[in-house]
Amino acid sequence: MAFHSVFLVFLAGLAFFSEAAPLDSADSKHPLFIKILDSVRGSPAPNVPVKLYKEAPDGSWELLNSKQTNDNGELHELTTKEEFVTGIYKIELDTASYWKRLGLNPFHHHADVVFTANDAGYRHYSIAVLLSPFSYSTTAVVSEPVE
Repeated sequence: MAFHSVFLVFLAGLAFFSEAAPLDSADSKHPLFIKILDSVRGSPAPNVPVKLYKEAPDGSWELLNSKQTNDNGELHELTTKEEFVTGIYKIELDTASYWKRLGLNPFHHHADVVFTANDAGYRHYSIAVLLSPFSYSTTAVVSEPVE
């Protein structure tokens, strides 16, 4: 029960303090921001491999990019405004390699977040992921459409 309370406070804080990137900021060129937190250690999750896919017309997934989170558990430059067109996207987090580096044997091999992007105009997406070896939770803050 304590975990759920802490998680709800985390989600409320993220939603309250998050804002879309200003149009002239460096992040406005990178419309997808990912933040991964390790709930076991209570800290950011560095060096988590992340892949971004876009769903093709035939239903298959096309790999667009692959990177790792930085020391703060963040990833800003996974895609650009020009590449991030309307469509269905999948973010795949290689959680198994992260936990195995810490000496743990996780239940999930990876965590996927599948979402529709920019269907009502261009938006900025901030996706937060809270990881443990046996579960994960996600939340998203999505800006209002901008022109």
